[in-house]
Amino acid sequence: MPSFTREAARNPFILKISLLAALGGLLFGYDTGVISGALLYIKKDLHAGDLSQSWIVAGLLVGAVFGALAGGRLADLISRRWTLLVSGLVYVVAALAAAFSQSSGQLVAARMVLGLAVGAASAVVPLYIAEHTPPKIRGGTVSYNQLMVTVGILVAYLVDFALRGIGSNWRWMLGLGALPGVFLVLGMLFVPYSPRWLMQRDRRDEAREVLRRTRGGEDYEEEITEIESVLSEERRAGLGALLRPSLRPMMVVGIGLAVIQQVVGVNTVVYFSPTILTYTGLHANDAIAQALSVGITNVIFTVIAVLLLDRVGRRVLLIVGTVGLTIALLTLAAFFAFHWQHSAPWVALVALVVFMASFAVGLGPGFWLMISEIFPLGVRGTAMAVCSVFNWAANFVVSYYFLQLVDAIGKAWTFSLYAVMGLIGIAFFVTKVPETKNRTLEQIERDLGAPSSPARTSTRHRTA
Repeated sequence: MPSFTREAARNPFILKISLLAALGGLLFGYDTGVISGALLYIKKDLHAGDLSQSWIVAGLLVGAVFGALAGGRLADLISRRWTLLVSGLVYVVAALAAAFSQSSGQLVAARMVLGLAVGAASAVVPLYIAEHTPPKIRGGTVSYNQLMVTVGILVAYLVDFALRGIGSNWRWMLGLGALPGVFLVLGMLFVPYSPRWLMQRDRRDEAREVLRRTRGGEDYEEEITEIESVLSEERRAGLGALLRPSLRPMMVVGIGLAVIQQVVGVNTVVYFSPTILTYTGLHANDAIAQALSVGITNVIFTVIAVLLLDRVGRRVLLIVGTVGLTIALLTLAAFFAFHWQHSAPWVALVALVVFMASFAVGLGPGFWLMISEIFPLGVRGTAMAVCSVFNWAANFVVSYYFLQLVDAIGKAWTFSLYAVMGLIGIAFFVTKVPETKNRTLEQIERDLGAPSSPARTSTRHRTA
């Protein structure tokens, strides 16, 4: 039995907290997946051209940039738990508003509000889970968030497939998105506050009780002392603290991971996989059916990543996964360059499946996990929020310009461009990204070439 599975089974309380918090990933996953199929019908019903379609997809991403910025601050003000609960409520209202939209403009506005909820949840869920989880199983539990994203995408693809033949189907597709928000709200009623947030509020006894339950009988007093020792540093830390020389190497890694995760084109595949498959000659209903294989692959290989991250390590999976998705992108470029649509139409679907499998074991969970590990506790919330903003901003640029890029330079050159980004990513991971599995903050800092402060060299800080 993998060590992660064995250790997690010893503490069902941690599993409960992690899975319920990771319901926040369903918000992004469902909405990401459902718009890919719904868009094929929205463009006919609302007479949406390429520009309107781009904004319908990217409206959520604009909102997510601001939601991610606000999420870190709200997590400190009202707690991680209540931030996620409020995100769920906002998502429910916005999903229903999207379903009842009467124009492209109304739909874009509703999706921007959806983005606020999705962005806030994306910044807070990994932070919340990491603060509850012991280091030896942190890789797997934090990656539950990415697993829930993939489950949400698959569920959305299934909904798109089931509703593809009924009238006003896209309204039902979008309206059912309210359910993940309801699940998140209910889930947050049954989880505790983060021990770190409780310590910020001088609720030491409550923090000790939460750690007692999450540490499964292990000594946690040193962890209480550690949290207490860095809180004063955090109170003085703002965005300016991220520019300190000791943190710059970590910010380079975090922002680099954030941008590379998007510029390889993953969300063009997720948002537009049915559209891409229509380029091969398939009709809309058949394209939605084939896109199911992409969603299933995403879930299966994310589960594999959850089981491997604490055994193989983060860096190895990042490199191997990015090599795989780059090969898949080059295959897609060749498919369109040599017009294999008629002689070998199956190649496009195989390439999309390989791309998604490779992303799911590497960049998918790797980015969100590593930004919850590489930053010192005193600035972790702020640093993760900044990395999330860069991630959502890159997501917006890539997704918004996909259809326009295809029109301007063609499908083959578009996927070739994403492949070049994959090659840059591989070089970045090999030269800049350290392994964080079972490593202390001091070791990570040394790998990144950052000078250690006297305070940190005197205290052995953990990364969770």
